[in-house]
Amino acid sequence: MDFRVKGFPKMRIVANPEDGLRTLVERVPRAEAWADSVIEKLRPTFTMLYGIRRHLATGVVAVVTIWLFAHVMFGSNGMVAYRLKKAELQSLQEQIKGLKQENVRYTEQIHSLQTDPKAIEKEAREQLHYARPGEVIYVSPSPAEPVVPDRTAAKK
Repeated sequence: MDFRVKGFPKMRIVANPEDGLRTLVERVPRAEAWADSVIEKLRPTFTMLYGIRRHLATGVVAVVTIWLFAHVMFGSNGMVAYRLKKAELQSLQEQIKGLKQENVRYTEQIHSLQTDPKAIEKEAREQLHYARPGEVIYVSPSPAEPVVPDRTAAKK
């Protein structure tokens, strides 16, 4: 792609400085005329913008305010994310509290198994099915699962 400006004539390279200055002075009126024509073309636009500058400023402030509100509410660290993180924090704190209670219960159980003979006997009877001499242990059979009749045979 060619992005060069093609409306301007190329400048000649002049040998001595007086010729260069003379060429520049000769082209000044044409450059001033071009600048005046551009200014005249843009004058209505600038006049209109100057007339509605307060409305433009109000609009810009409103857009910036709306953008800022949206960013604060829904941005990566906005209020929505803050509430989600706060709920997650409460959930984790409740989980930590439950784990601490479970830890205390296990610590007490370990302490009782190390020092209390009755706790040791209870665990030996329940977990290992031990019995004292002369005791008889009765174990009831587990209930049988009920048989579900096949209903597909009736549909044939």
